[in-house]
Amino acid sequence: MKERIYNFNAGPAVLPEEVLKEAQENLYSLPSVGMSVLEISHRSETFNKIIDGAKEDLKSLLSIPDNYHILFLQGGASTQFAMVPMNIMPPNNKAAYLVTGAWSKKAVKEAKRVGEVNIAASSEGTGFDRIPKELNLAKDASYVHFTSNNTIYGTEWNSEPEVGDIPLVCDASSDILHKKIDVSKYGIIYAGAQKNMGPSGVTLVIIRDDLLQRSPDSLFTMLNYNTHAEKNSMFNTPPVFGVYMIGLVTKWLKNLGGLDAMNSVNKEKAEMLYNCIDESDGFYKGHAQKDSRSVMNVTFNLTSEELEKKLIAEALENGFGGVKGHRSIGGLRASIYNACPKVAVEELVKFMKDFQQRNG
Repeated sequence: MKERIYNFNAGPAVLPEEVLKEAQENLYSLPSVGMSVLEISHRSETFNKIIDGAKEDLKSLLSIPDNYHILFLQGGASTQFAMVPMNIMPPNNKAAYLVTGAWSKKAVKEAKRVGEVNIAASSEGTGFDRIPKELNLAKDASYVHFTSNNTIYGTEWNSEPEVGDIPLVCDASSDILHKKIDVSKYGIIYAGAQKNMGPSGVTLVIIRDDLLQRSPDSLFTMLNYNTHAEKNSMFNTPPVFGVYMIGLVTKWLKNLGGLDAMNSVNKEKAEMLYNCIDESDGFYKGHAQKDSRSVMNVTFNLTSEELEKKLIAEALENGFGGVKGHRSIGGLRASIYNACPKVAVEELVKFMKDFQQRNG
């Protein structure tokens, strides 16, 4: 097997090679510091520059307005499933959720522990193969929650749901930074880093200032957004290495030309792969409806489970890792996040066409 295979894992996922090499080069000792980033104090001037630099680059890439806080937290997006309702569901204790996959269902479960949940839209009835078109929002909802991209099923919201004046909350774990978005449309955006931003262990939260006022004083200290906003994400020891890596990834994105340039490449990669599926005369069949397809996660099936197992095995032998679909739905999945190079998709398409020719 070659030194680095083409990595199509859904998460933890591929990181830019330039970022990995820079981190490797400086892991033993940061330039002019004399210590590893794994060893430095989070109270040091060095780390202040690292965390502030990462925040400024995120603010620049996403054009985050000044009335938002950028937080680096721990516990993954799964902890945010609880923190969001605990902090901003009061005083109404009602919220609306748009259910488009397994992760939004888990978010609903946590929100129900806090208050009343209105399922304003769901695609569960069709196997989560699409993004719902119609919303039935409770007007007195404290917020509306949705998952922008669904890794398991390969669906993605092409634009934000229309929710009027109700604060919009987004779990953007698997498509954050793949294109520009209008942050001002959101009350909260949160995302685990391990799919498109950096390594596992750090979670980004972007929260509008006015929503911080909703957090009850009775909340446990570490579960209150104000705790982290007031202390620049350093009330306790933050995930230092994860923040450092996010800083390297954001610089890599800026050097590429920003999110418009990144989105252009992402669309090219997705188009190549979906064309291969659509032009296969039914040998490959996509799971998601065409108008709901994800640019980040391409999910598909073959004509039999035996063929799927054969393709997965041969793919690994040929240097393609992580193409097995999620255990809950089977099939195959190619996660083509920002750091997945275009050549990886080109080679995967060649392999898939050859496999069809030999097995069709």
